[in-house]
Amino acid sequence: MDRRSLIKNAGIAGVLAAGIAPAVHAQATVRWRLASSFPKSLDTIFGTAEVFAKSVSDMTGGKFQISVHAGGELMPAFGVVDGVQNASVEMAHTAPYYFYGKDPTFCLGCAVPFGMNTRQQNAWMYEGNGLKLMRAFYAKYNIINLPGGNTGAQMGGWFRKEIKSVADLKGLKFRTNPFAGKVLEPFGVIPQSIPGADLYPALEKGTLDGLEWVGPYDDQKLGFNKIAPFYYYPGWWEGGPELDFYINTKAWEGLSADYKAVVEAAAAHANITMTAKYDAKNPIALKQLVGSGTKLRPFSQDVMNAAFKSAQQIYSDLNNSNPEWKKIYSDWSKFLADQNAWFRYTEGTFDRFMQQQKL
Repeated sequence: MDRRSLIKNAGIAGVLAAGIAPAVHAQATVRWRLASSFPKSLDTIFGTAEVFAKSVSDMTGGKFQISVHAGGELMPAFGVVDGVQNASVEMAHTAPYYFYGKDPTFCLGCAVPFGMNTRQQNAWMYEGNGLKLMRAFYAKYNIINLPGGNTGAQMGGWFRKEIKSVADLKGLKFRTNPFAGKVLEPFGVIPQSIPGADLYPALEKGTLDGLEWVGPYDDQKLGFNKIAPFYYYPGWWEGGPELDFYINTKAWEGLSADYKAVVEAAAAHANITMTAKYDAKNPIALKQLVGSGTKLRPFSQDVMNAAFKSAQQIYSDLNNSNPEWKKIYSDWSKFLADQNAWFRYTEGTFDRFMQQQKL
């Protein structure tokens, strides 16, 4: 395959890798398996792993093939860290905050309540110390990580009843990510951690009183609006959640330098593609949901302030009890403070103005 053909067939990813293509074609054939934490029905999140695998294949003339398997196909959706660590599979695609139970430090590689937005998270990973710090942490799990997509700021979820104040949260069985669940526990919420494929039945049967997944496009596809009428925003627990590709360290080290460059380029392409897809599809889906009767509501200032205070207390406790967390959080929080100072004058002001205009 010549350079022009590579670019035509591989798109953006091919352009990124065009310079190394001749060397790649001299490489041996490689076959990997990727375990996703997500169901095949979601062309956004699950589909991002397929975008990645296709780019790797395209950039290597089919010599490097990665088969993508949905959550539960090879292992449980939340079992992928163990799968990669133990080399049951060469790699996985997942949301790091699912593994709060192993160590809350995982969450800093994804999203924590009242944290970074998508651009800030990418900046910390690619140009700050994020990738270096997270890789040092993941080393004990035999994992090499690469950013593998970002949903953008998410919605606050679906509820059977209105949530007007903190008091309305008491006794609520609510599916959310584990870190957000810890923040909500002091208000009487009963957090539930359930994979995406099992959410609709749990909501339908009353196992859940409410849930959050991602945003309008995915939520509409999963049908949550058919059961819970109230749709809240924002998902303050994930302002810019990063998905990751986790690669077994030995498998990574077994790749040639050229194949490593291909994997990195394909992951960067997938990372951008996921955000672009959500940004393009969410506005249309939200209009359709509201048009069909969904009741859109903002979380009250009462709920937002109480949740922010709860989150800060958890961060303080972790700083005092978890050295791994403290090391990374100190860098992360300083980076976020600088980003917020900058965004306040540019992105924030511009966005607020534009959102008030009628175009």
